[in-house]
Amino acid sequence: MSENNIAHAAASVAATPSFGAAEAFASASGGAAHAAVDSIEIDEILTLRRMIVRAPATKGTVLFLHGFPETLSVWKGIATRLARDYDVHAFDWPGYGQSSRPVLERFSYAPRAYAQVLKAYIERGAIDRSSLVIYATDIAALPVLLLALDEPTMARQIIVGDFAPFDRPQYMWENLQNLKAEPTASPTRAYMNKTSEEILANVHRRGLSPAEQFDLPIDLQQDMARSWSLDGITSADAFAHYYANFTRDQNVLEANVEWLKTPVKVVWGEKDLYIKKEMGIEFAAKIGAKIDIRPGIGHFPHLQNPKQTVEDIHRSFR
Repeated sequence: MSENNIAHAAASVAATPSFGAAEAFASASGGAAHAAVDSIEIDEILTLRRMIVRAPATKGTVLFLHGFPETLSVWKGIATRLARDYDVHAFDWPGYGQSSRPVLERFSYAPRAYAQVLKAYIERGAIDRSSLVIYATDIAALPVLLLALDEPTMARQIIVGDFAPFDRPQYMWENLQNLKAEPTASPTRAYMNKTSEEILANVHRRGLSPAEQFDLPIDLQQDMARSWSLDGITSADAFAHYYANFTRDQNVLEANVEWLKTPVKVVWGEKDLYIKKEMGIEFAAKIGAKIDIRPGIGHFPHLQNPKQTVEDIHRSFR
């Protein structure tokens, strides 16, 4: 993809409302429960920042897993709402937020490697898998499904959406296609690092009409901005390393998808610009699941309509 094409895509964002659904929801959720943020050591090279919100009398546990270029802060408002009934966990993936960012020689940032991080988190957190619901979006979804192939009882239910389970470049935004292999991967990664401010400001708005666009809560914007670069590795670097291994791990899932036994629910934004809904339709058909395509919603359903995400979780426990 040429720099001109990338710049054109970046410039296509229209004006946004001054107060969006995500910000209003976060404001309304404030004070419902206390979110405790600390860290957990996974192994000798990985320490994750995590958030836990405890319920007075829990009915189960929810684990939220973010995508690019997010941090665990995207779940704060949703978590405080759900903590009336459930213990809620979230963590920053390696390469994001305030979690560790090892050099590539020590950690690959591949979907398969993230699957092992997830397994370790569940084990070290002593989370009861029989009452666990995992909500995974974007880059988080493939690692969850890879782990589920090996451990079908890893959760009561998995909710996934707006991701690329299979190697279908025709369903992906051109920038994402270009990250999968050279010679386009390196210049795309470099341009993402060069335009980080624009990405953080507009990634959640693309593909939406002006009336559908929304603002992010200020604290989330600040956390994503200060967490973009840490220990010499940016979130774009981690994203690019993930994509360097993406096709291999997508092929593993597709070759073994018949062995996916953990209950899976699929949700998708109708107007997802990055991963078209046709990807979700194909995936849902292959695993025999229904897909809930959300009208007027883009790549970030949990940010654009957090109330619906809360309802998705409640339904998973019924």
